[in-house]
Amino acid sequence: MGRAFQNRKESMAKTSDQKAKVYSKYGREIYVCAKSGGIDPNGNLALRSLIDRAKKDQVPTHVIDKALDKAKGGGGEDFDTARYEGFGPGNTMVIVDCLSDNPNRTFGDVRTCFNKVKCKIGSQGSVSHMFDHSAIFVFSGTDEEVVLEALMMADVDVTDIELEDGKVTVFAPHTDYSKAKTALTDALGDIEFDVDEIQFVAQNMTEIQGEEVEQFDRFLDLLNDLDDVQRVYHNAEY
Repeated sequence: MGRAFQNRKESMAKTSDQKAKVYSKYGREIYVCAKSGGIDPNGNLALRSLIDRAKKDQVPTHVIDKALDKAKGGGGEDFDTARYEGFGPGNTMVIVDCLSDNPNRTFGDVRTCFNKVKCKIGSQGSVSHMFDHSAIFVFSGTDEEVVLEALMMADVDVTDIELEDGKVTVFAPHTDYSKAKTALTDALGDIEFDVDEIQFVAQNMTEIQGEEVEQFDRFLDLLNDLDDVQRVYHNAEY
C-alpha cells in the first residue's frame, strides 16, 4: 500500500486567524465525538485519539475542555457529517469530510471551491471507490512479526504492515479501529503513536506538475479555510 496516505494539511498555522480556525475545527470534532460516544476518553477510543492529535497540533487545553463540557451538557448544536467527492486539478480524486449544521450551505461552499479551480464536484461514490477507508497506526518499532501476531490473535483483519526507518505502519479496515488499537496497546504497552486515526487511502496516486501543483495547493487552501471542512483526502502526488 505504501506510505501514500495523506494526513490533513494543517501543520503549525502561521497567523492567529489560521490557528483559531484549526482550534475551531478540533473543538467541533471533539464535541461531536464526545456527544456521540461518551465524554470519557478511556471508554471512547476515538475521542482519546482525537484529543491526543489535538494536543500534538498544540490545541490549547481550554479549547478541548470547553468542547467536552459542551458535550457533557447535552445541548448545543446538532452537527451532521457530510461527505463530498469530486475531481480536482490535474484530474486528481478528492474526498472532503465535513461537520455541518446547515448541509445546504456546506454543499454550496464546497462546490464553490471546486468551481474556483475550474473543477466539478461529483456525486456520492464518484471517487470513494478508488480509496480504502482504513485505520492507520504509525509508531516506533523494529519487529513487524510481533505486531502482526498480536493483531491476528485479536482477530484484526490486517490489510498491510510496513517497517521502514524504525517505524511500523499498520493498515486495517476502519471497522477494526478499536480492536486494532486495543490489541497493539495490550501487546506492546504504552505506545506513542505518530499516526492514530481513520483515513481514506488512495489505491492509486496521480502525479501533478507545474501549474497543476499551484492550482491544487490553492484548492486545498480554499477547502481548509471553510469552517465546516474537517478533512480533505486526495490522491495527488507532487
